[in-house]
Amino acid sequence: MSLEDKVNGTKDQAAGKVKEVAGKVTGDEKAEAKGKAQGLMGDAKKAFGDVKEKAADVFDDVKEKTDDVVDDVKNKFSK
Repeated sequence: MSLEDKVNGTKDQAAGKVKEVAGKVTGDEKAEAKGKAQGLMGDAKKAFGDVKEKAADVFDDVKEKTDDVVDDVKNKFSK
């Protein structure tokens, strides 16, 4: 579900930022790098959620238009 991807992405962004800042403050470059990586993973998850949402919208639009065409054809043949 795209909402779940967005929520998980936001959580990863926040947790990553906390780890990144903690690494900076303590001078732990490894922790800082892990935090940045986790933040980037959060960005990717949110983007994936957006893509899934847009794909679902396109699918719904195509289905609606297809249903309209089918209804029009049925109406023409039922007359």
